[in-house]
Amino acid sequence: MNELISLVVPVKDEEDAIDPFLEAITDTLFNQSFALEILFVDDGSTDRTIAKLEEAAERDSRVRYLKLSRNFGKEPAMSAGLDYATGDAVVPMDVDLQDPPELIIEFVRLWREGYDTVYGVRSSRDEDTKRKRASAGMFYRLFNSISHTPIPSNAGDFRLLDRRVVEALKRLPERNRFMKGLFSWPGYRSVGVPYARPARQHGTTKFNYWKLWNFALDGFTGFSTIPLRVWTYVGGIVAVVSLLYMLIIILKTIIFGVEMPGYASLMSAVLFLGAMQLISIGVLGEYIGRLFIESKRRPLYLVEHDSKMPGSSPVGAKHMSEQAQESAS
Repeated sequence: MNELISLVVPVKDEEDAIDPFLEAITDTLFNQSFALEILFVDDGSTDRTIAKLEEAAERDSRVRYLKLSRNFGKEPAMSAGLDYATGDAVVPMDVDLQDPPELIIEFVRLWREGYDTVYGVRSSRDEDTKRKRASAGMFYRLFNSISHTPIPSNAGDFRLLDRRVVEALKRLPERNRFMKGLFSWPGYRSVGVPYARPARQHGTTKFNYWKLWNFALDGFTGFSTIPLRVWTYVGGIVAVVSLLYMLIIILKTIIFGVEMPGYASLMSAVLFLGAMQLISIGVLGEYIGRLFIESKRRPLYLVEHDSKMPGSSPVGAKHMSEQAQESAS
């Protein structure tokens, strides 16, 4: 067979997790019928992560690392890994061993059967809090109900992507990157593999509820225009209700004469309509803000150092297709 499988592993301040991760990969994937490239992407670490990666690259020729010039975020770091990975298939995964390395063997088996994308599906989320499990379930249901690009429930970034899927992803130019949606966008033949996700063994998660909320917001605004369209319907309903209420007031005035308007009803109407306007303006602002970011066409990330090209100058990479670059010029 002799296929090359690239593992793409974004890291930030994970000095304690590097060695256990490589030991687990070696122990699990030793003597398999495919070759490995282990590509770490350092996303602006401030601890000894880079030193650990340098040591790992010196003792293991399979290890390669990219050092980004600063912290760009996990999604751009993962995109950098996809851009630089050279394998026939690419497996994005976390360094904390919550993505079981032994599942990669099953991924490769299904890939050889003809599947272009093989993704892991968490059969249980016992390591998460009840609130996180509930919010995740609600997010998947809501996203799939409003998006034309449905994503599999309880599937993270841990998956195998065929080279043609990777090349399709490299042609997607957006800067606000919701990778779960981007992974699903190319289509092709895909299958899920259930697995029990173990608890994190090293370090602490970099996500919090605020980051997860912004992550979900990127997903909704990046793959659906329904949040914009819904305010057309809300505005129409409010206009109809307001017209009916106005007619009632006119009829009451004609029949019963002028009456003193109530302060409570007036303030309720003003506050309600004001709140509706502010919410709708906020939704418009989310989309306009993303249009503003996209229009500047800045690079998605900058690579300061590539361990396989130590003599090269710092590399700037734009996550754009050649067609998009030509049209921009």
